[in-house]
Amino acid sequence: MAIGVWQLLLDMGIMSSVDQHLYFQDTYVFYQFSSDECSYLYCEFEREEEWQNGVKLLLQLVPLIPARAGICELSHQKIEDSEESSDEILARLTSAVQRELAAVIALKARKSALEQDEENSDKHVTVTEAEGVPDSQQDDEVMTVQVKEQEQNVLVLKKVQCCGPAPPAGSAESDWRYVVVSGTPEKILEHLLNDLHLEEVQDKETETLLDDFLLTYTVFMTTDDLCQALLRHYSAKKYQGKEENSDVPCRKRKVLHLVSQWIALYKDWLHEDEHSKMFLKTIYRNVLDDVYEYPILEKELKEFQKILGMHRRHTVDEYSPQRKNKALFHQFSLKENWLQHRGTVTETEEIFCHVYITEHSYVSVKAKISSTAQEILKVVAEKIQHAEEDLALVAVTFSGEKHELQPNDLAISKSLEASGRIYVYRKDLADTLNPFAENEESQQRSMRILGMNTWDLALELMNFDWSLFNSIHEQELIYFTFSRQGSGEHTVNLSLLLQRCNEVQLWVATEILLCSQLGKRVQLVKKFIKIAAHCKAQRNLNSFFAIVMGLNTASVSRLSQTWEKIPGKFKKLFSELESLTDPSLNHKAYRDAFKKMKPPKIPFMPLLLKDVTFIHEGNKTFLDNLVNFEKLHMIADTVRTLRHCRTNQFGSDVSPKEHQELKSHVNHLYVIDSQQALFELSHRIEPRV
Repeated sequence: MAIGVWQLLLDMGIMSSVDQHLYFQDTYVFYQFSSDECSYLYCEFEREEEWQNGVKLLLQLVPLIPARAGICELSHQKIEDSEESSDEILARLTSAVQRELAAVIALKARKSALEQDEENSDKHVTVTEAEGVPDSQQDDEVMTVQVKEQEQNVLVLKKVQCCGPAPPAGSAESDWRYVVVSGTPEKILEHLLNDLHLEEVQDKETETLLDDFLLTYTVFMTTDDLCQALLRHYSAKKYQGKEENSDVPCRKRKVLHLVSQWIALYKDWLHEDEHSKMFLKTIYRNVLDDVYEYPILEKELKEFQKILGMHRRHTVDEYSPQRKNKALFHQFSLKENWLQHRGTVTETEEIFCHVYITEHSYVSVKAKISSTAQEILKVVAEKIQHAEEDLALVAVTFSGEKHELQPNDLAISKSLEASGRIYVYRKDLADTLNPFAENEESQQRSMRILGMNTWDLALELMNFDWSLFNSIHEQELIYFTFSRQGSGEHTVNLSLLLQRCNEVQLWVATEILLCSQLGKRVQLVKKFIKIAAHCKAQRNLNSFFAIVMGLNTASVSRLSQTWEKIPGKFKKLFSELESLTDPSLNHKAYRDAFKKMKPPKIPFMPLLLKDVTFIHEGNKTFLDNLVNFEKLHMIADTVRTLRHCRTNQFGSDVSPKEHQELKSHVNHLYVIDSQQALFELSHRIEPRV
């Protein structure tokens, strides 16, 4: 159906092949949209309903395309699936992009209809019916509002129907509201503050607007810009030239509410920004100054103190002009836990430390940055089943220089990470250090995983993945999408989970290919199929995908002798699991299954990042020098998937006796990271006949 739609656009001249190909090809061909576009300012396809009609028109016309080689007949089921898939794709295009595409569709559809012969009258009727809109359905009411300053647009709003509770009788307009399409950062913030109300629960649209803004503001303004803008709004004596005295505390309370939500959303992230720390101290002083004149601010002040970790209580009298300075200095001398720089936190942060055994294999150790060489060596020795006293850690630079790490040396260094690797070497009787030879470390390996309970092993995988997933800040997805270069320090937790997915995939292949005995290899494959099934049952889709992809790597899937001995019920189970990873129709099978799973659950993160990237790449961030807030709303909406997945917490049901061994096995994976090395192992254990 997708090929059919593109072929239709090609036939209608909406797009053309750079190399003048007549038939649409999905790869290795470049296409461009026609420059013959109409003005879409008053196009009937501009509205949401008519845009959908335009898409339906394309779907109706596809079956009328003359049959060509490579385009198969489409069943009704396929057409329904395609319509559903197209809805998902269109949901990731902003209205501006939709209007542009709808405009060329409308223009070409009209031309196509006018040029039809009498012989093609059926096709002509289809086009005009789908395209035409009865006059009675034309609504002259303006659906967008453009706010101008000095003849320039500063804010564009779109009228939408409210999603909140039914409006009271007699309020015909209250079930409609305006949402931000685009605007300058200052005007978007101003509109947001105007939209806020001071009731306990915000209406859904305002709550979403506030969350969208706080999640994505770093795309179009710095934290310092936001701080300064909020201070201006809080301290302004007048608003738009005049302001009733009763509105002053209301406006101040709205700013404080926004700041409280900002702190709640970002938590520790604001610790590391000097601008935000100074801003919070400044606005706190301002509230102390104002609470005597506006006692209604005392509630916000107490909430602010609670958020900032300042527990001392005050009365309104204490904020009087005669005592406010004393109260202020006493307040800041008490406790500033929240405002203090984290300092030592980096020492407790965990990363994956790669300790290489050979050129192409390593043990991935999850360890604190402050870990010593002795602590790392203990884990590696257990993993490769060698005595710790017979091993040593050696830092090897890419230029070949070697340096033995002493037991109390810090094993993890950013400078070493950029210039070399850590290897584990063997010590001989003379304490001479010798590297492991290729495949030496894998000889006589005991297959300990075969003796482990598959459910408990999957549960430990889930616990490990959950600790990583639960640490990801929603902002990390924003930084990952918009700041591909130099965003590492802002995407640490996200990078760890992505790295973990890759390592689990390599781990599965490594464990199977290092098993030279056919019988045990068959048991291992069965074991991993069961673990994948348990990961799905435990709603850990990240490890589920990694294990299935590990079993599907070329070096494992070519083991015909092994797969021939897998029982039929296991092959059937694996086939069912594989179907969930089917990428067709934009991963429809996975998306449908994931929607039905209740939280807590761990999504397949690469696909979530793909969705965010699709929105980013398919829509401009700025339109006519205005922030395309419609795009940022779609990105924020996708990012909120993390929040939904984490509405509950997982529990651990692993028995204490087995927990430590399982945790060690799962936390520290031994992997071969070279596809060439994996292929060589594969051909060694099952040579091609």
